[in-house]
Amino acid sequence: MKKNLKERWGAKTPKFWKKIQKIAIITGTIAGLIIAAPVGLPAAVITTATYLATVSATIAATSQLTVEDNKEEEIVKP
Repeated sequence: MKKNLKERWGAKTPKFWKKIQKIAIITGTIAGLIIAAPVGLPAAVITTATYLATVSATIAATSQLTVEDNKEEEIVKP
């Protein structure tokens, strides 16, 4: 059974994915702080922080869309 995006967003997220989501939010916040730093940082650091922020946001959003499946899968014997 497929769920639409709205249902998946509001459904309960498994514990493992909640941990991944929190880590992604923390790393994204750190990357945002580096990007917005008032001191002059090398371009490579800013570029890396930009990529890290993008990846972190993607991981956080994707982990929100994972849902718990409470029904047991049937094992089909050949």
